[in-house]
Amino acid sequence: MAVRMNEPAQHAAEVREAIAALERHMSALNARDRAGLAAALHFPHFRLTGGRMKVWERPNSYLDDFFARAGEGWHHSAWDFMTPIAAGPDKVHLDVQFTRYREDGSSLGAYRSLWVVTRLNGVWATQLRSSYAA
Repeated sequence: MAVRMNEPAQHAAEVREAIAALERHMSALNARDRAGLAAALHFPHFRLTGGRMKVWERPNSYLDDFFARAGEGWHHSAWDFMTPIAAGPDKVHLDVQFTRYREDGSSLGAYRSLWVVTRLNGVWATQLRSSYAA
């Protein structure tokens, strides 16, 4: 049997940086802040869903693409949980779930995802994710 280190605990500072990057992402998304959202993501940015990989080479269409897949009635989203499952000096994997909401606070749906947050050129931002969201 192999012994595994508790990577998230060993890299607590990196996990804090990754979680802060996800918080910046959600804040910018809910504010419909294109520049803030672009700063919370590394490009090229990758998203695997439904067996297909979507790649955004640049941030110019990312927010519009999100609005198209979030559906009519989307008002805001919120994290339900973020659980670090692996971490190293320049990369953190997080098991997350978020919920999309209408303006009246009713849920459009909750979605589980794996997000990979990386440090590139000293900046922590999301590089890729695998999502069950539409």
